[in-house]
Formats: sequence, C-alpha cells, structure tokens
Amino acid sequence: MPTILIDADGCPVVDLTVRVGQAHSVPVKILCDTAHRIEREGAETLVFDKGADSVDFALVNRVQPGDIVITQDYGLASMCLARRARVLNQNGLEYTAQNIDGLLARRHENKKLLRAGKHPKGPAKRTKGQDEAFTQTLETLLKRE
Repeated sequence: MPTILIDADGCPVVDLTVRVGQAHSVPVKILCDTAHRIEREGAETLVFDKGADSVDFALVNRVQPGDIVITQDYGLASMCLARRARVLNQNGLEYTAQNIDGLLARRHENKKLLRAGKHPKGPAKRTKGQDEAFTQTLETLLKRE
C-alpha cells in the first residue's frame, strides 16, 4: 500500500489530500518545517528544521517506490520520480519522466528572467476547478493501486 507524502510548506491542497487519503484508507504524512507547522487529524505530521530544502531532503529520504508525493517543487518532483514514486502538483498535474525535463527547463528560464530583473506575474487565485482536478487525479491514482 502506498503512503501519501505532502511537501506541505505552501501547499494549498493539504486538507483535500488528507480527506482523499482517509477515504481510501491510505496513510498520509505531512512534512513541513518549524516555520510552517501543519497538523491535521487523520495524518501524521513530521516537522524539520527550517532551512533551504530541509523538508525536500527529508521527504526524498522517506519516499518508497509506489508512494504518492504532493509537491509544487519541480526539483523535488524529479528526485521522487527517480525513487519510483508517483508525483502530483497542487493542480492535478502528474509529473512524469516525459514532462519533468521540460518543466525543469522552464523553471531555469524563469530564474534567468528573475536575475535579469524581469518578474513574471504570480499565480492567479486558486479556483474550485483546480481543487476538483487535483482530487480527480489523486482519486484515479489511488484506484490504480
């Protein structure tokens, strides 16, 4: 049985993930740092020291083949894919070997723009449709397990 691991710092779908995990009797672990302590009934919270990528490395060290990881971080997604986990973002996009390189390249280009002083527009306000797409994708993954 897989475990769902949530990179919870800044994650807008913690509650949705816990709810879906409970409905499928799948254990859920919330990983966060001391600045973002996030606890939910029905999930185990693991708290790590604040610091660059401390939660990311803790998550990668815990993920097992077949686990499901929820993250917005392309770098973390890439490391989890290498560990044979299934990885979703907060909008229901499943990161795969086929799309991760393009996403990492786009992130690199965006960082170059930021260093050049060009600030891309931030994300739009979260919609109900995004929550529904995320829930549908997670449900589909869990039904395959």
